[in-house]
Amino acid sequence: MAKKPTDTGVYRVTEIIGTSKTSWEDATKNAVETAAKSLRDLRIAEVTKLDVKVEGGKVIAYRARVSLSFKYDG
Repeated sequence: MAKKPTDTGVYRVTEIIGTSKTSWEDATKNAVETAAKSLRDLRIAEVTKLDVKVEGGKVIAYRARVSLSFKYDG
């Protein structure tokens, strides 16, 4: 039985924060889609922290801190 080649390489993890006026899901999506415009070969996106921005006792923005993993070209 033939073996699949292993996926080896070097990866970097960087942390970014996405924002949205509607939800944490949209904040996460905004972060990943924006990062994908300049980073190639994104592999993993992990939400590490969720918070909200509050003004006058009301939530005005959702924020998602996301750790992104991408592969270095080699």
